[in-house]
Amino acid sequence: MTDTDRAAQIRRQILDLTREYYTEQFAEKPAFVPGESRVAYGGRVFDEREIVNLVDSSLEFWLTYGRYSAVFEKGLAEYLGIKHALLVNSGSSANLLAFAALTSEKLGVRRIVPGDEVITVAAGFPTTIAPIVQHGAVPVFVDVVLGTYNIDVSQLKVAVSPRTKAVMLAHTLGNPFEVRAVRDFCDAHGLWLIEDNCDALGSRYEGKLTGSFGDIGTSSFYPPHHMTMGEGGAVYTNDELLAKVALSMRDWGRDCYCPSGRDNSCGKRFSQQHGALPFGYDHKYVYSEFGFNLKATDMQAAIGVAQLEKLPEFTEARKRNWAQLREALGPLADVLVLPEPTPGSDPSWFGFLMTVRENTGVTRDELVRALEDAKVQTRMLFAGNMVRQPAFDGMRERSDGYRVVGELPNTDRIMSNAFWIGVYPGMTEEMLAYMTETILHAFGRG
Repeated sequence: MTDTDRAAQIRRQILDLTREYYTEQFAEKPAFVPGESRVAYGGRVFDEREIVNLVDSSLEFWLTYGRYSAVFEKGLAEYLGIKHALLVNSGSSANLLAFAALTSEKLGVRRIVPGDEVITVAAGFPTTIAPIVQHGAVPVFVDVVLGTYNIDVSQLKVAVSPRTKAVMLAHTLGNPFEVRAVRDFCDAHGLWLIEDNCDALGSRYEGKLTGSFGDIGTSSFYPPHHMTMGEGGAVYTNDELLAKVALSMRDWGRDCYCPSGRDNSCGKRFSQQHGALPFGYDHKYVYSEFGFNLKATDMQAAIGVAQLEKLPEFTEARKRNWAQLREALGPLADVLVLPEPTPGSDPSWFGFLMTVRENTGVTRDELVRALEDAKVQTRMLFAGNMVRQPAFDGMRERSDGYRVVGELPNTDRIMSNAFWIGVYPGMTEEMLAYMTETILHAFGRG
């Protein structure tokens, strides 16, 4: 037996033992005990395939972008029906990269420059907004609609100005915003649409997967999300130029497109003129953008490859769990604003969002405390009203820091009265029933 054959045999043994390890360590789930077991809002759902892939990748000891990364990018692009997908190290990095790509000089007059405006909402996650501010652009905040908790599209025509260059929006907790209205508005005004799909992978609007409507879209693979690789994210687009710019910016801003471990894919590594550099300067060290290093590791990608196979079943579980909560909590419509899918959509829900109505005798904070005391994990709708967050303290006195359309009354109402609970695939019917009973009991209906 050669050394190569012996190594392959050992590798097979290790992977076989890894499958056995999963069975001993993780396969048997502890029984759910109401009031004692914690009901998390989200979490990882996996089997032996993720662990085997992870160990398989580790045995190669290829620590950066590698073969699993390429397989994952191809699989995600095919799933979404999009030409280009780039793996990055987080959803927040994905949003940063997607926005940064739109600031490239290669885009000519359409590039976003400091002082340009970007329409968005304040009721969401901060890293949908952070890249706008970090690049010197001006976020323009409009209100949302209760029930769907997405942008009030009627305010778009009020928000637009001669400085508007883009609209950057997330699908709230998996519920698609009114994509047709937003896409048509962007097309009519020549605006970029950045589609933050981090909470909505698997959702559909008019039969088409979300993330595929924008000029550029993003995903997050943090553990509570629709699929996970621990940390990780992706940027995707059908635009060839945006894909080229995003790839460059992800990989330090370099002009070279060789993958890690390969040289001279173009065959002209030492025979080109680049800017004011000496002729023949090594193409691997030519930088055409101001970029970052936002790559994920191949071990993360190995997990993602296994998770991507499960995404359809994860999506169905989220829909099923949300529907069970919606039916069971329907009798509380007089005291709770219950979530509703956007017309024309089929959401892959990230959570079940509720707003406590006023003068019900129970406040949001009291209801949240009752759930947390019962070991049911809750979450706010992220930042609530982002412009009220401490990060905006220094911007409120500046006339060029941000702009608000109207008073954002629904955003403030969400900040004060809304919260959500989980619907992730790890939920059991017993957990869902227990959460429902706890909420009903809090309103004296149990």
